[in-house]
Parts: sequence; C-alpha cells; structure tokens
Amino acid sequence: MLNIDEKVRAFVNKAEQNIAADLARVDEIALVNQAKVLNAFHSFNVGQRHFAQTNGYGYDDIGRDTLADIFANAFGAESAVVSPQIVSGTHALTAALFGLLRPGDVLLSVSGEPYDTLKEAIVGKGAGSLSDYGVRYQSVALKDGKFDFDGIKEAFQKRIKVVFVGRSRGYEWRDALSVKEIGKMCEFVKSLQSDVVVMCDNCYGEFVDTIEPVAVGADIMAGSLIKNPGGGIAPTGGYICGKKSLVEQATYRLTSPSIGCEVGSYAYGYREFYQGFFLAPHVTAQAIKTSMLFGAAFDMLGYETMPKPGAICRDIIRSIKFNTEEELTGFVRAIQFASPVDGNVTPFAWDMPGYEDQVIMAAGTFVAGASIELSADSPIRKPYIAYLQGGLTYEHGKIALAGCLQSLDLVK
Repeated sequence: MLNIDEKVRAFVNKAEQNIAADLARVDEIALVNQAKVLNAFHSFNVGQRHFAQTNGYGYDDIGRDTLADIFANAFGAESAVVSPQIVSGTHALTAALFGLLRPGDVLLSVSGEPYDTLKEAIVGKGAGSLSDYGVRYQSVALKDGKFDFDGIKEAFQKRIKVVFVGRSRGYEWRDALSVKEIGKMCEFVKSLQSDVVVMCDNCYGEFVDTIEPVAVGADIMAGSLIKNPGGGIAPTGGYICGKKSLVEQATYRLTSPSIGCEVGSYAYGYREFYQGFFLAPHVTAQAIKTSMLFGAAFDMLGYETMPKPGAICRDIIRSIKFNTEEELTGFVRAIQFASPVDGNVTPFAWDMPGYEDQVIMAAGTFVAGASIELSADSPIRKPYIAYLQGGLTYEHGKIALAGCLQSLDLVK
C-alpha cells in the first residue's frame, strides 16, 4: 500500500487477522453461488450468438430471452425479465408494483417505510403514483430490526393484495433482513391470507446468501444490474423474477399490456450482462469482505457499525456511525479519493432527486452510480451515519480502508 504509514498498515492487518474465519465463510458462499450460475449457463447452452446486438422491435431476441432464463434458473424462480431498459432498482420495483396492484387494492409494507424514491412512487401526489391511481398503502414498522408479527396480523384485518418487504436497510440504522427471516414472514402472512402476493426488494442482497427470497416463499423480487447481479460490468439495467404469471404482469407495465416482454432490443449487445452475471458471485463476495474489514477496523476504533463485527452479512452495505458532520463528510471524501475514477474530485452534499435531505456521495466508479463498486453515501442529518457499499476487489477495499484511516488520522 503506497504512501501508507506503517502503523496504519499494521492496524489494518490486525483487523484482517481478527476476521480471518469470517472471510473464509464468505468464500464458501461464493463457491456455491458460482456453481449455480455456471449450471444456469450450461442449462441454456450460452454461446457467442447470445451476445449479438439487436435493433428495432427485438422479436425473438435470443440474447435477451436467454439472459432472463439464466437469471430465473440461478435465482430459483419460474420466470424473469432482465432488461437494459430498466433504469434502476426503483424502476424495476415500480414496474412490478404497478403490474400487480389495481385501484382499491391494499399494499402493505412489513419492513417499515420504503426508501425515499420508492415511497414517492407509492404515495407521492400528482405525479401518477400508486396512490394517485387509488391504491391504498400502509406499513408496519420493524420492532428492534425484526418483523413485528403482531402488527402484521393486525394489518391483515383488512384484505391485503401485496405484501412488500425491503431486504436491505435504506437510510436506516438497522441490519438487513436475512433470507431465513423473510421465509418465516412469507409463511406467516400466507397463513393469514393464502392468496396474498409477497414482493421483495432484493437490491444489495443477491448472492450474499446461497438462496434468494423466491426460494423461501416470496412470489416476486426485483433489483438493479448495477448492484450485485451485474458483477461490476453490466452498464445499466434491472431485473424482475418470480412466479411466471406475476412477472408477466410486471412486463405489461414495463412496456405495454399488448406486448409485455415479447419486444425490446439492445443495439450494443448483451455480452456485458452475461459476463457480469457470471462474475457476480465472486464480485459480491469481494464487496462483503470489504464491508467486513471496514466493520472490524472501525469497531476497533470505538465506532458503532452495522452489522456488528462477527455477525453474518445479509447485504453488501456497512453502516458506520460518526460523531460529527465533519467526520462523516471526511470519511465519504476519503472513499472518493481512494477511487480509481475521479479520485481527484471532492464530493459535497447536494439536493439529490427524490430525497428529503441533502446527500453526500462518493462514487468514483466505472459505471456511473454503480453501488457494487466501492462507494459511500449519506443523508446530511443526525445521527451521522455513512453507508459504505461495494468493492470490485477486496484488495482495493483494503487499500481504501488504509487511506481512510490515514486521511482521518484515526490510528494513533
């Protein structure tokens, strides 16, 4: 690590030694997931023909359709749509929600309030939100970071069409929800109403565990390709997968009720999407190990982190609570300065579209906004919590940590 003081190097190495067994477990999970993805590629005989560019309507586009098939296979779902025309995770989730819900239906969030941009799509006024179309919404807050089953049961006194669960944490001080916990929630709500649809926001969670929410009772889930499943290579896009009939409903909203996913071309070719998905289990493991190392180091320095050191990571995000706004912004800037792209740029807080507070963001990434790449962001509000995510390589994460500690002068 160039230009890093010896005392900082020694501190980082000590943090790494403390979590050696945890790092090894992450590699074991990656091995299982890599086998699943490889099997999916083999099951559909992926070849060079699937990478070709297409144009126009994209009828019978084998690259697009086979990409969806391997996502569904690897994730354990009946069906999927994977598209560069999906611009973000929020877009994928919104398309699914609009596909599933009709005027008068009730949407119940059982993981508290969704993050800012998705909540605006649900209850925003005047812009064509679900609320504008007569969909009713309510939420049940988590209790100590876990599902409030009593509160959920009370909400089911009225008929619920869709139960929504956010796997990751948004800008909240809590751990992500595990696939096992989501499975128990699915079983519980279906015991209350057998035909309820459970939808999962899977962003930041893909390949963190050896199974995905659709394997434990979720009916449909969605996410972004510039997070975990794009492997740091996919240039854009998102996915929706789950039960075939529900995915089909989502595609009608994504395009048109008359065509669904029968059309949609991509003039740049699909190689990056296939290659990114193939690399995703490994890259996700690199991000998790980076998160664990930051957590161990900052815990040694007396800072609160989430998840706690030694705890199993349930997504790729690491929350670190700082004492002052200056510490927070200094940390985010240090991440930017350690980035391979725009490492000379100083981030400042700004009015980010869809968010209530100003947000400061370190995003020196090859793909703009890709949070599978090492990045950090935070709303400027108390408590001062930085949300670190990503890391294409663990080695980069280790170097970035050392740079942060030295920049903030935290190792005495």
